[in-house]
Amino acid sequence: MQFMVLRRSDQTTEAEDFPLPQLEQALPDVKWLHPSASGVRMQRAGGQWSVTEAPFAPAGELVAGYTFIEADSREQALAWAAGWPTADGEGNAVLEVREAGCPGGCVGFDTGAAPATNAYAVLLRSDDATEADLEPPPAVIDTMNRANQAGVIAGIALAGEGLKSTARGGRVKFSGGKPAIIDGPFAEVKELIAGYWLIQADTLEQAMAWVRSYPFPHPDALTVELRTVHVPASA
Repeated sequence: MQFMVLRRSDQTTEAEDFPLPQLEQALPDVKWLHPSASGVRMQRAGGQWSVTEAPFAPAGELVAGYTFIEADSREQALAWAAGWPTADGEGNAVLEVREAGCPGGCVGFDTGAAPATNAYAVLLRSDDATEADLEPPPAVIDTMNRANQAGVIAGIALAGEGLKSTARGGRVKFSGGKPAIIDGPFAEVKELIAGYWLIQADTLEQAMAWVRSYPFPHPDALTVELRTVHVPASA
């Protein structure tokens, strides 16, 4: 089984002097996001898109970084997260562990390619339907799969995956470096992530255009967070 481990933001990760080089050594497989000041929140309602610049949410509702791991069970994935290095801040990190995969069979992908230009994380916010693991119609899933494939061929989409409801996941909250495990589900639906894509684009405007053109499974209203991803100098 595959799980996504999301490191929740806090005042430390949102600071301009967040020590990314130090964390890259301790957690080399984690993709770190720049503070939210570098990103935007895009919302669609009534067929129209609106864009909100940061700050657009309290730090605790945001994501600072993520990685994917293989584990035999949720319990094993949570145990892995409980070993998160204390090099991360003051030992008070909050991690969210989510089972990967979207209801209905949309195909996750990872090209393994390093970004050749600016990298962006596209984070689709959850709603009641995604938290209920409701399956989109097959035609919607087919359209998404074709769009993902087209994005890969065009050299824009580098990776993408859906996330199952938090009933299948959990959280690890550290206090002074000591972990406490909390099983899902979680009530704060609008703070959760239902899926993600890693894309590359020359400008934020180009990345926003990709978001606007993507056939998201939501019938109308949705919220997407678009964040720049830190690319190590060695990448």
